[in-house]
Amino acid sequence: MRPWVPLAGAAVAVAVVAAAVVGGDDLLSGGGAHASGTVLEASIGRCGTGWTHAHPGAQTLLVRNSGSAIAEVRLVDRAGAVHAELEGLGPGVTRPMRVTLGAGEYALRCSDDGASDPRTGTFVRITGGGAGGPAVPAVSTSDLSGAVSSYWTKVTAGVGRLTGLTGTLRSAVASGDVGEARRAWLPAHLAYERLGAAYGTFGDFDGQINGRPEGLPGGVHYPGWTGFHRLEYGLWHGESMSSLGRVADRLDKDVRALQADLPQQRIDPADLPLRAHEILEGTLRVELTGEADQGSGTSLRTAAANVEGTRLVLDALRPVLRSRYPALPQVDAWLARLDAQLKGHASLSELSPLERRRLDGTTGQALELLAPVAEIAAPRRTS
Repeated sequence: MRPWVPLAGAAVAVAVVAAAVVGGDDLLSGGGAHASGTVLEASIGRCGTGWTHAHPGAQTLLVRNSGSAIAEVRLVDRAGAVHAELEGLGPGVTRPMRVTLGAGEYALRCSDDGASDPRTGTFVRITGGGAGGPAVPAVSTSDLSGAVSSYWTKVTAGVGRLTGLTGTLRSAVASGDVGEARRAWLPAHLAYERLGAAYGTFGDFDGQINGRPEGLPGGVHYPGWTGFHRLEYGLWHGESMSSLGRVADRLDKDVRALQADLPQQRIDPADLPLRAHEILEGTLRVELTGEADQGSGTSLRTAAANVEGTRLVLDALRPVLRSRYPALPQVDAWLARLDAQLKGHASLSELSPLERRRLDGTTGQALELLAPVAEIAAPRRTS
């Protein structure tokens, strides 16, 4: 699931995305840059052909895919750092690549659907000029393997805690005490929400465990609706505890099935950087609008759990991001600010209109700072 891909298909100066977020020069606009009259070829067999008069400064390179397959093109330096990128460049298509180059050696690196490895064109040398634009060392799949392993270890432990809490919830519902069942529902639900990024890996289990009624035939009355939100609806809308026993039993069964299936599940390394933004994006769209609430009035507690899930991803990616994303400390600071605004609150109804605007603004700023993570940490073939 990839509902959010930053600037997909555009000319992306990868680190410039980060620079723009933290107040750097807006180099993506192309202001001050002038287009090269020479078209650089981007096919596998002729990658970089035509780049014979390289010069320093802000400029727009024209890149044409002269091959027969869709290409991805990157401008790299000798160290392998990526200065700009074009994705999805179709055969016969010419597109601009805006960059600011300083002294150094640069080349195009081309890959397409029909080639197993990217090809790097001839390096051209640039002398003189000021400092070039920011660049990001390319991230390989092996660079992300440690992050994925670290994250999955924590997810496995989290599912273990979830299983225990869901068992407690099942027992509370079986007792027939609605107050006890309500008190057991929240910690179990928050334990699932803290797993954050893993929802993209859990597949059908996620819909069974945490699905909402939107889009179901009959909505909340659909007999096939299961999971935490189904149980929430029943507990806070006066359904009989005997009927909810079946819902709690099914939830407990599904969580245990998820735990048993974990050894067979895998996280695609390319997905993990996406989750850093997606979790909080879903929080803004669903929790901070009250859309997911089925009566418990705990949207803000869920939002705080989602912030923990976001941190879980960032902590796993931190070794990759630390040297590549200068705004990482600002991300941490804005997430801490968001935590502080959520602390002590459960329901959106507890907030004044001003507090809600501040909360939305803080979440939006954190999202803006998280946006470059998916592009910066995206795995790229380097050889």
